[in-house]
Amino acid sequence: MTIGAHLQTFHRLPVFTFPGPGGERKLPEPGTHAWRITSEVYDADEDWTVAFARFLDTVDTEHVTALIVGAWQEAYETDSSAVIEALLAARDRLPELRALFLGDMVMEECEISWINQTDVTPLLAGFPELTEFGVRGGTGLRFPALRHTALERLVMESGGLPVEVVRGVGASDLPALAHLDLWLGTPDYGGDSETADLEPLLSGARLPGLRHLALRNSEMEDAVAAAVASAPVVARLETLDLSMGVLTDEGAAALLGGQPLTHLKKLDLHHHYLTQPLLDRLRDTLEPAGVELDLDRGGADEDDDGDGTVWRYVSVGE
Repeated sequence: MTIGAHLQTFHRLPVFTFPGPGGERKLPEPGTHAWRITSEVYDADEDWTVAFARFLDTVDTEHVTALIVGAWQEAYETDSSAVIEALLAARDRLPELRALFLGDMVMEECEISWINQTDVTPLLAGFPELTEFGVRGGTGLRFPALRHTALERLVMESGGLPVEVVRGVGASDLPALAHLDLWLGTPDYGGDSETADLEPLLSGARLPGLRHLALRNSEMEDAVAAAVASAPVVARLETLDLSMGVLTDEGAAALLGGQPLTHLKKLDLHHHYLTQPLLDRLRDTLEPAGVELDLDRGGADEDDDGDGTVWRYVSVGE
């Protein structure tokens, strides 16, 4: 499965795509929407930085609170450095910006693992009042450890999240972070972290405000579930998300055999490879306590190559 739709809402606001050159759409009030600025990946008539300059000259950006970076030209081989430089150069014109998403592209524009990124932490340093930050694409992505006191929500979507990014997030000081969502992915697309790299996150030492933890879209979801089963951070969570990955009975049994999960408001395991007995155990254990469960198998299909080898896949890879 790949990503087939752009963000429709962001930062609790509907998304409005800033029109291309010559567009005749009526523009909404600046603070009522999340603004999506986009170009074309192939044969772009207008570079992303030019579209962004038009946006700055057309919209009263002093009241813009949420911004989405869509496609930039040749994103399959050109990283987001120029986009980041343009955003940082305009920070004085975006005093109310609180939410930023970098790389909202669908498969027709650029497959998730083809999107080239770079070190994205200058955006957090340059916008110290951001409360929400998201990025899509793991190729070239870097996230060295930093301190950010306002960030409440961090989302990293990838077909394979580099280990140095996982370690960078784990080593960061993010006292206000309440929502962390990491798509760990598969080694085939650069996801080379191991469960030991998650330990700083699972200890919760630098994340005192964390209430939602998603470690999903992972080929090693069984090992992640086993690590989560005894993780100190779980006791303070309201929602736990281990969805979109290769979760089998082994991982689900480890999860049920660990610390109680009955305090959770929601456990999301959709896109899984669980058998009916494990699904029944999850329901029997957690539903009486009022835990909302998402156990939709979704598109989790298995392939058997005929020699006894069974292939299972994460939800979003290429």
